[in-house]
Amino acid sequence: MEQRSTYIKEKQEDDINLRQLFEQYAFYWKWFALAIILCVSTAIVYLRYAKKNYSVTAKILLKDERSASAGELAGIAELSNSMGFGGTRGGFVTDQIEVLYSRRLMRKVVDQYHLNVIYSEKGKIRSSEVLEKDMPFSVQPLGDQDSTILALKVNFIANNKLHIKDLTSDRNFDIDFDKTVRIGENTIVFKKSINNRLDTDKEYIINIIPKDWAVDANLSSINITPSKEMQSFIVNFAMVAELGKKAELILNALIDVYNTDLTSDKLRMTRATSDFINKRLMLISKDLSGADEQAAEFKSANSMVDMATEAGVFLNNASENDKKVLEYKTQLKLVDHMSDFLKSQEVGKLLPSNIGLQDASIGDAIAAYNKLVLERDDLLKSASEQNPAVIALNENIKESDKNIRQSLQNYQKVTQLALNSIERKSTEIKGRISSIPNQEQGFKKISRQQQIVESLYLLLLQKREESEVKAAATPDNLKIIDAAYVNGRPVSPKRSIVLLGALFCGFFIPFGILYLKFLLDNKIHSRKDIEDIVKIPVLGEIPTAEDTIVHLNDRSSLAEAFRILRTNMNFMFGADQKDSSKVVFVTSTISGEGKSFVTTNLAQILSMSGKKVVLIGADIRSPKVLDYLGLSHLQHTNVGITQFLINPEMNVDNIIIKKPGNYDFDVIYSGYIAPNPAELLMNGHFDDVIKYTREHYDYILVDTAPVSLVTDTLLIAHNADLTLYVSRVNYLDKRLLQVPRELYVDGKLKNLAAVVNDVDFARGYGYGYGYGYGYGDKGKKKTGFAKVWQDIKDRLNIK
Repeated sequence: MEQRSTYIKEKQEDDINLRQLFEQYAFYWKWFALAIILCVSTAIVYLRYAKKNYSVTAKILLKDERSASAGELAGIAELSNSMGFGGTRGGFVTDQIEVLYSRRLMRKVVDQYHLNVIYSEKGKIRSSEVLEKDMPFSVQPLGDQDSTILALKVNFIANNKLHIKDLTSDRNFDIDFDKTVRIGENTIVFKKSINNRLDTDKEYIINIIPKDWAVDANLSSINITPSKEMQSFIVNFAMVAELGKKAELILNALIDVYNTDLTSDKLRMTRATSDFINKRLMLISKDLSGADEQAAEFKSANSMVDMATEAGVFLNNASENDKKVLEYKTQLKLVDHMSDFLKSQEVGKLLPSNIGLQDASIGDAIAAYNKLVLERDDLLKSASEQNPAVIALNENIKESDKNIRQSLQNYQKVTQLALNSIERKSTEIKGRISSIPNQEQGFKKISRQQQIVESLYLLLLQKREESEVKAAATPDNLKIIDAAYVNGRPVSPKRSIVLLGALFCGFFIPFGILYLKFLLDNKIHSRKDIEDIVKIPVLGEIPTAEDTIVHLNDRSSLAEAFRILRTNMNFMFGADQKDSSKVVFVTSTISGEGKSFVTTNLAQILSMSGKKVVLIGADIRSPKVLDYLGLSHLQHTNVGITQFLINPEMNVDNIIIKKPGNYDFDVIYSGYIAPNPAELLMNGHFDDVIKYTREHYDYILVDTAPVSLVTDTLLIAHNADLTLYVSRVNYLDKRLLQVPRELYVDGKLKNLAAVVNDVDFARGYGYGYGYGYGYGDKGKKKTGFAKVWQDIKDRLNIK
């Protein structure tokens, strides 16, 4: 049962502390309301005029021709990718992203749309960026733009003229359209727009920066990332900018420039093949013309008409061998041409592909070599010759070139062996047809040479046509999945976050200030401070009041507080003092805590209950009793304590002021301020005053001096039956409570009890109640949150 009681008590104390903490801050609800209103208003104004940034996104699909030509190996590469061993996709997509990030491509975008010239329309509060196509004019810097830095303010004047102010040098110009103007070291021209109307009420700010700055600024604001799927060739673009249309323009232009760049690389390879074929055709056409002339001269010299019919019977068996001889010699001729080309060509240049060689390995080797060359050239666009990847590609190119030469040599040897074998068979057949005329044999030799040259010529014509068709039908290198698109909602500032932050600041700024205020505040605030430190009973709490004196039939909270004090005082007297006179000393730690205020009002309350009361002003250093009573004029016509202590032969009754003014109690005021008050109090004659008043009054209230400043009170403290120690909240430093604590422990003040003065029950220091019950008051005084809510209802006229 005892444990349960202890738990309930601790629970109640926790609840009281939480409520006290809440009421402490709720008292300053106006601060919170004002701070929230100011912060939210500031946030709304900020959102109205802050620069808004929009997010623009785009998405493309890359096409990798290497993966398309990999054939059966593509499946193996895909399997290795899926197992986490890397592959061609990651490297290809990463390389292309690096190309997209290159300054070379962005420089083309800047040049195409003049992004180094920034146009802004000046508003009442801030300026807004405008695209060049939406401007009524455009600016074209002339000469070297890599070092041009200008800031101009432009507006229109009469006769289609422009007024220009150079913001850097604060110079002014009036110019016409399409005429050059020199500003500093820069020359510019203003071009009038056909689509947009001139407006004399508008003012524009034009900033011209070096193109390298524009390239760096745009590249830094673009984010290019690959798709999260391992096998995907999708690339995502994102850009955040104040002007969404400008970001759309930049992303779309970058994608177009990249596609054009890839197409030009393919056209270079096609042109290299076409140039090689055209050169060979020029040489072979001469050989073909010579062979035709030789055949015509031979026939003319030997009067030959149709030798094919005459030799057909004998040469049927040799026809197959002749075809093979022709084929092998054609291949040997192509090998010779290719070998000559390799000798005259520098390693690292593109080689002609698909020129008619029947050895597939040579064609594959040439295709692989060309791909390495293109890959190296593509990498050099964003890297230097010293890049490890470039060095590795150069080594691979040299090795591939070596392999091609070796393959040609091997193919030439094999073809020559086959040709020798066929020619030996042909010799045997020729022996069998020795009857054929020598003229026919000579013509066949010439005819064979003619056919070889002619077949090679036709083959090259076919390859040239294929190359031209391929160049004319070049497919796109990428597919645009989503063109650049701007989201209508700004990504910054976020309206919800800013407003939420404003509410947060509006609440926590006053909270922080109040927290510091409470943290640094070392004053006492409630009876709990006295009970915890001094550990003496608290007989009453005197509320803050505008009227400093209790009146007859007073039902105010001040009067009720003193009635409670009067009642609690009776519990502090012993049973033997029930019918005897009672001496009550009123003191405090320092001056200004309300000793005289408590003493005078306590005297008024006691006298209203029918008791005979005398009020003694024993603070002979700083008398205030008559001032509180509004009777300060009596000090000039009456003597006081000081005069009696100096002249103890005087009758005590002579210093008593009988019921002054409208008060029903007597007063002995302190008298003149003496130069030696402590010595006067030590002479023992103050005890005579107390002895006399005990015989004639029920209550003797003594207003004494503060105990921490002077020793006066301690010199006469033995006369007290009850000592009321007044402590004023929000005034006395808690550290000074050690003074009454030491006096209580040492027993220097008899029957010590506390009175808490100037308590504001609305401040929320744990007071959940108030005075004013009944007798014409409207009821219980609202405090804490109830008072806050009542104030709100009163201001809004809510019933």
